[in-house]
Amino acid sequence: MGATRRYRLAAGVGAAILAASTVTACGSSGGGITVNVYKYPQENFQAIVDNCNAKAGGRYKLVYNKLPREADGQREQMVRRLAAEDDSMDVLGLDVTWTAELAKAGWIKEFPASVRSRIESETLPGPLQTAMYEGKLYGAPDNTNVQLLWYRSDLVPTPPKTWDEMISMAEALVAEGKPGQIVGQGKQYEGLVVLYNTLVSSNGGKILDENGTKAIVDDKAVEALAALKKLATSKAIDPSFSNASEDTARLAMEGGNAAFQLNWPYVYAAAQKKPDFAKNFKWAPFPTLSGDQAKVTVGGINYAVSNYTTHPDESFDAVSCLRNAENQKFAALKDGVPPTIRTVYDEPEMAEAYPMREDIKKTLENASVRPRTPAYQNVSTVISTILSPPASIDPQATADRLRKELQDALDSKGVLP
Repeated sequence: MGATRRYRLAAGVGAAILAASTVTACGSSGGGITVNVYKYPQENFQAIVDNCNAKAGGRYKLVYNKLPREADGQREQMVRRLAAEDDSMDVLGLDVTWTAELAKAGWIKEFPASVRSRIESETLPGPLQTAMYEGKLYGAPDNTNVQLLWYRSDLVPTPPKTWDEMISMAEALVAEGKPGQIVGQGKQYEGLVVLYNTLVSSNGGKILDENGTKAIVDDKAVEALAALKKLATSKAIDPSFSNASEDTARLAMEGGNAAFQLNWPYVYAAAQKKPDFAKNFKWAPFPTLSGDQAKVTVGGINYAVSNYTTHPDESFDAVSCLRNAENQKFAALKDGVPPTIRTVYDEPEMAEAYPMREDIKKTLENASVRPRTPAYQNVSTVISTILSPPASIDPQATADRLRKELQDALDSKGVLP
């Protein structure tokens, strides 16, 4: 988030204000069954837990255990406890990039056929793919995210459809002395990986093979490197691009310096605090590198069930409740996290908070996932390191280096710390 190692971003006006918290250990209560849920601090999640407890009718009690705010801290705590076969962990809220790692380690359960069929029938294709590993379902998508192209309609009456068109339009504005900059995520971190993966996928390229065991970085991926370099060296690029994250980009555009922004939908909610800016702040599908539609990298959270739970049936039942359409709509409206169930986007209440909902849904129908491999943490680090700064990319030489160092990362043994 998915982009700072799962940058949880809001798409609604009521965007989440997440409070930091520590994990609390919970066991069985009063002789009944306790199902422990471990998830990042989500402001209104306790109300969802309370709703599911009411529906459980005393068969079990869900307890919300708050993980640290940052994704790295979340992963570290879960990995350590799962490695110790901690049976107090039942339902786990996982970043979409962790599915392969934890499934390969044998730490999360495959979803049973009866639950899988329901999840597959109602979930949008992009988010669903993040919960799969080697053809098996290991997660139930809870919330998701994809980037859009944001632009100023007072400067750009008709938004660009392609990458080259966006750059050309921006450079023309700059040449006229207008605020035509393009802002996005060029810093050495997960956001840069997300941007590159979107370009590769949109161009029909591959970084890794389907099994996640061999580094490919094919000709289409080389073309994506050239496209990234073209942006980074454009006369319209934000001068701080190589150090920019999501909020750096948002603030630059709100400050009046940019005509285009590549970012997550949370920027819409933030923009509403500045009415003069918001009235010209519009959105469009992410510009494509080739073909009719970009394949934008999906983010978000999936619910998994620990392999060490002593209450698997109750845990799978709890997952079904926590991520059902009613609760996804509640989370979307209250905490600003985009749903993964397609029908939620059609709810009347979604219109005001998610005016861009049709573009989000359409993008999710054709979204891409980050490279699926148990070694994703190392893969991400290699990509962000080699691509930074983007202006220094030498497409073929950079591709050759990526291919070699990614293969070294893939050949490492065991689950990464």
